[in-house]
Amino acid sequence: MPTPAASSRRSRRHEVAERIKRYIIDERLRPGDLIPTETELCEALGVSRSSVREAVKTLDALDIVEVRHGHGTYVGGLGMSALVEGLTFRGLLSPEDDFKVLEELIDVRELLERGLARRILDTLHADHIDALEQLVGEMEEGLGRGEDVAAADRRFHALLLEPLGNDIVSQFSTVCWEVYGVVSPHLQVITKADEIDTIAAHRDIIAAVRAFDPAAFDRAVERHYLPARRRIAAARAARADRAG
Repeated sequence: MPTPAASSRRSRRHEVAERIKRYIIDERLRPGDLIPTETELCEALGVSRSSVREAVKTLDALDIVEVRHGHGTYVGGLGMSALVEGLTFRGLLSPEDDFKVLEELIDVRELLERGLARRILDTLHADHIDALEQLVGEMEEGLGRGEDVAAADRRFHALLLEPLGNDIVSQFSTVCWEVYGVVSPHLQVITKADEIDTIAAHRDIIAAVRAFDPAAFDRAVERHYLPARRRIAAARAARADRAG
């Protein structure tokens, strides 16, 4: 059990971290802006240097601030690195939960794309569509050479969402991809048939975009995630057989 002194330090660190966050908000600082030095923060907040240092470490881990050694501390990119770590740890910590985590990640990715279908179709322009076509071509060529095409698949979906200009949607989709990539390696090897199905689904997505057909887009996105769902179901069944 934590000692009273340790609990007090943790509480103090949290309090100072919250006050630094409030300072950033009150001063209307933006990502990339320089924040005051440790000494200046101590004076502004009326706290000790050690308290500021510990609070900054916490905020740095959350990407709220970025410590650039030798240059100072800046407002961070405000990404979702903490969410990646938390979901990854959850998926790896309990073998009973990893399949559930993978299914939930696929649910989120699919819901984002299907739920935003009409807006995606509205915002994609010719250059984006051509770039999507090129990525599918890369996937087909890579598959023909026996290469892993996951990176091109990921770029395809990032590009699909990019024209929306919604950083939270894009970042959250990236989180799902990153966590899935860490948690999923123990699934059964992707078959060539699954990869062919996946590439065909990408082709269907592009065709739906060109035709401005939200219903066809919805069906194509659903089809895209079916191979991953089949792999999870097969891995879960195999684990149940071994346990039985």
